[in-house]
Formats: sequence, structure tokens, C-alpha cells
Amino acid sequence: MTDQPHIHPVAAQLLDRSHRLGADPRNTNYAGGNTSAKGSAPDPVTGDDVELMWVKGSGGDLGTLTAGGLAALRVDRLRALTRVYPGVAREDEMVAAFDYCLHGKGGAAPSIDTAMHGLVDAPHVDHLHPDSGIALACAADGEKLTAECFGDTVIWVPWRRPGFQLGLDIAAVKEAHPRAIGCVLGGHGITAWGATSEECERNSLHIIRTAETFLAERGAPEPFGPVQPGYEPLPEAERRARAAALAPLIRGLASTDRRQVGHYTDSGPVLDFLSRAEHPRLAALGTSCPDHFLRTKVRPLVLDLPAGAPLERVRERLAELHTAYREEYRAYYARHASPDSPAMRGADPAIVLVPGVGMFSFGKDKQTARVAGEFYLNAINVMRGAEAVSSYAPIEESEKFRIEYWELEEAKLRRMPAPKALASRVALVTGAGSGIGRAIAHRLVAEGACVVVADLNTESAKVVADELGGADKAVAVSVDVTDEDQIKDAFDAAALAFGGVDLVVNNAGISISRPLLETTARDWDLQHSIMARGSFLVSREAARVMTDQGFGGDLVYIASKNAVFAGPNNVAYSATKADQAHQVRLLAAELGGLGIRVNGVNPDGVVRGSGIFAGGWGAERAAVYGVEEEKLGEFYAQRTILKREVLPEHVANAVFALTGGELSHTTGLHVPVDAGVAAAFLR
Repeated sequence: MTDQPHIHPVAAQLLDRSHRLGADPRNTNYAGGNTSAKGSAPDPVTGDDVELMWVKGSGGDLGTLTAGGLAALRVDRLRALTRVYPGVAREDEMVAAFDYCLHGKGGAAPSIDTAMHGLVDAPHVDHLHPDSGIALACAADGEKLTAECFGDTVIWVPWRRPGFQLGLDIAAVKEAHPRAIGCVLGGHGITAWGATSEECERNSLHIIRTAETFLAERGAPEPFGPVQPGYEPLPEAERRARAAALAPLIRGLASTDRRQVGHYTDSGPVLDFLSRAEHPRLAALGTSCPDHFLRTKVRPLVLDLPAGAPLERVRERLAELHTAYREEYRAYYARHASPDSPAMRGADPAIVLVPGVGMFSFGKDKQTARVAGEFYLNAINVMRGAEAVSSYAPIEESEKFRIEYWELEEAKLRRMPAPKALASRVALVTGAGSGIGRAIAHRLVAEGACVVVADLNTESAKVVADELGGADKAVAVSVDVTDEDQIKDAFDAAALAFGGVDLVVNNAGISISRPLLETTARDWDLQHSIMARGSFLVSREAARVMTDQGFGGDLVYIASKNAVFAGPNNVAYSATKADQAHQVRLLAAELGGLGIRVNGVNPDGVVRGSGIFAGGWGAERAAVYGVEEEKLGEFYAQRTILKREVLPEHVANAVFALTGGELSHTTGLHVPVDAGVAAAFLR
């Protein structure tokens, strides 16, 4: 229950109902639909009670709705708008008029559906997008099926774009049908109402569950047709290996106009849909519910090859289909755009379907990409329901365009904050489970990147990934950078989680401080294996992925001031850091033609929070310099020009400076982060 005493009791009931409805994906999709409640409250100016309506504001999600996500409006003023309504041709003007109906500061921005809630003569109203309801709404004979399913208790409302007129239409339906508890909105969803919050919720669930039962009992057993031989799902291991191999290429194609983050799913309903004979026809029809195609675009890109087709042929065909998709999308825009239409936002697909493998979805960040995939899964469920009892008949293409390029949607996009510097970037950081790597991962996520937290210590990696915000921000992978197979697995995991990788930080390291005569061959080999060989292996795999994506990338080596400074009793560590430093120069020269920039950071004396120093290196270096271990950071600071201790966050700042866009023409550079060590100045 919502326990916020400063919230009006009616608004608190609304939040509770919204959370229950939004918690079940059968009831509505993410951020889909809206709910409202009406009640009285004193006018702070007159002291008289006035009728108010609380309604979910623009862009909110029912399952996570808070009081701040509600718009509060005066019902009398909202209904008075009917006297100045200029008609369907100018109904968009009414959205700005809602601002004059707000109570006090009004809360969240009112959505386009506000009229539906305010004009319907019921204290409580739910507008939802359940798959079962949309299946009836998108069936060729949806009106007839709605009557068969509900009789005269749920009324069919023909398709109309969301707006003031739809609110008037639904209000008229309720007035003309006193026994009705709600309606099915053609091509769109459902609306229900009730005298109490409990009754409204009960009516919403009755419509949804009754439609589910109707579709199940009346539906044909194979609505998508028989299985196409050769299009069956590949075995899981083979399927996911192929998905990882294809993901960077597909992400590159989907990022032709602007860089995107990817999401992959091989859920059962998706694989079944792609295995069936009717999937090409249905996919070409596109989605219908406005919430669906605003996120999935008008239709997906569908690979027209069987699951076992040779990988190279699949790659070639995807590139061909992508070219055709872009041409078709531009033609779609040209067919329907008017002189005052917003500019085309991009011609790349948001959904790519690969039979036998699954679905790849794309968006400006991981959450957007994941939600786009969830919406297409909703669309598959809608198609299944509609085809089971009738035939799938989405709204006309021209209507889809009117909504996709609606000026109100464009205005919503303009209100969004500017993207952060690393938005849509995917980073993989080795040794990210502690110290410098952890600080780098935190900084990259704070700047908008998704991060693969790679570490030998699986539990540490998981802890950091959780700190960063979970799967929409970061994933943890266990990797030994001396093992080629584990490195490939880490990049495969990145491809399946985010579509690929375009920023890699070679940070994994170890150090053993000993004089030359006490340094064993194992000491030497271990440090070179992890840092020199490991960085080489990670960079090689990164270059493969970045080449597939085709839009360049960044490699950053966390080297050391010891790469150029000859300190005592440190031959193995310093030599391998020098190796890393020269890898930066070599790879900057080799990979620049691919748009891949390679730079390095040379820290010194990062004691606090460092996994290396905590693992014995600190005690060894303290013994070399004759200081107490707990004062080693102070010692390092005092020998610098600036007399400042270097912390992991300072190294993370340098990584961001190299990758955040301001140094876009810089490659082959080493940035000292050592508070000034003259002997380590680069020459």
C-alpha cells in the first residue's frame, strides 16, 4: 500500500491500483496506458471544495508510478474545454489547454489521454494496453468479436488517434450504454471505469481475463501456420554463439544514422513465431498499438534465410536487407510526410528478427532497447490472438505515420535532456572488480555508458555491476585475461547484453616488487602474461568486434609512470608496463584507419582502494622505500611536484577525458596521472 500521508487519499488509492495493474505484463506494457481518479479537495484560494482529477502524467509507468508522476487538474475547467474545442482538425491544440486546468502547480505534465479520463463521467478510469484486448482491437472483425465476447457490457469504439475527440467518443459511449463497464478501442487497447477504485480495477481485469479466455477457447491451434522446415530454433549453445557472432554486425547496421545500444532475446514466443510459415506476412504488416510502433518502428527487419544458413551468407544478406529497409523507410516517410512534418528521425530498424536465433532490438540506451524488444513481443502476442480468431488487421500505414511523426511526440522528444557524453557507448573494463577498474566503471556509467565489468574475481565483478545499477547499466563477467577463450566469452557476453563493445579499458594487472636477483622466471612470466599478453589478447578481440560494428572505438591502456621511469627493485613490473605503453603506439598506428583510437594513462602510486597494493605490493614497495605501509600514499604524494595523492577516481577522470569526445582527434597519447613526477615526463 502507498503510505504517504501528505497525498490525498483518492490519489493514494490511484497509486495502489496503478501499481497492481502495472505489475502484471498481461495488463499493460511498460509505460503503457494510464489511470485516473476523481475526488474533492479544498481550493486554497476560496476554501470551497472543488472536484479534482489525478491522472498518470506523460511518460510515466504504472508499475512504478509515484505521486510526482500524477497530474492534478480541475474537473470543471477540463470539461469546460468542450465549449472551445475547435474540432478534430485542430484537436492537438487542446493539449496546451490542459495547462490552464491544472490545480496549483499541477504535478506532472498531462498526457494526450487526459481528455479520455476527464470527459468520461466516472470517478475512476483505467486505459490499458493488454495483449488480449489489443488482439481483439486489431482483428479484422474486431467489432463483431467484441460483441460475442462481452455482449453489451464492453462496447467497440472504432480507431481514432489518441486525443480530445477520442475522449468525447468514449464519454458518449458510456452515456449511451449504462450497462457498459468499458470499451475496446479499435487498433489500440481498452478503457474501463468504475464508481470506486476497486470496481474500476475489477472491471479492467474482467475485460482482460475474459478476452484471454475467449481467445484461448475460440482460437485456432496454430495461428501462425505450420513450422517451416529449417526455421526451427537452433540448439541453445549454437543459437547463442551465432547471436554473439551476429550482434556487433547488426548493431553497426542499426547505428547507421546514430549509435544504438542493443538487446537480444531468444524467448520461446519469439523463436516459435520465427519458425512459422506466416511470420514474413505478419511481420510485414507491422505493429498496431501506438505504444508498440513508436518504439519498434513501423515494421521490423526480418532475415529471410533458414536458421542453419552459412554465417557469411547471413552477414551478407543482413547487409542487403538493411539497405532495402532504409530505402523502404525513406519511401514510407515520403509517402506520408507533409510540408510541416518533423524531419525524418532515421531510417534504421529498431527490431531485427533472425529465424532460429531470436530478436535483436535497439535504442538510445539499454532500457530503451530492452523495452523495444518487450513491445515487439507484445506485438507477437497480439498477432497470435488476432490470427487465432480472425485475421490480424493493424491500423493503416498513414495512421501509423501520423502518430510516429506527430508534432506532440516531436515536442516530447525536444523536452528530453541532452544525452550524456558517453550515451549509447558500451565499455568493457578489465580488472573492474576493485580499485582503479571499479572507479573507471563508475565514471563511465555516470557519463551514460553501459559497462561490462570484467574481473578474475566473479563475486567482486557482480558486486560492482550491482553498484552500477544492474543489467540495464552493467553486467559482470568472469575473465582471466591470459585465456583466449575466456576473453572471447567476455566479448560474446557483451554482444548479447548490449550488442557489442566500443570502448575497452585494459586495466587488469598484478605486481611483484623484487630486486633482479630475487625475481624468478615465474614472477617475470606471470606479470607479462597478465599485463602485456593479456592486453594484447583483449585488444585483438576488441578490434574484431569494433571492425564488425564499423564505427570505430576506443582502446585505453592503464599503463604506469613506471613505463618510462626506472625505479628500483621493479624490473618485471616496469618492463611489462613499457610493453603496454608501446602497444598503445603500435595499435594507434595500425587501427587508426578503422576509426579506433588507442591511448594510455600512466598513473603512479594509487594506493587507496587499490587491489594490487592491498595484495602485497604495498608492503613490498613500503619496504623498498623504508616507510610504513599505511603511509605509503603520503610518501608517494610528497615526492611529486604537486604534493597530491593520486586516487582511483583521478585515473577514471583521465579515461573519461580521453573517451568523452573532447579529444576526438587524439590517438597514441599517454596521459600522466602522477601528480608530477619529473623523471617520468614524456619526451
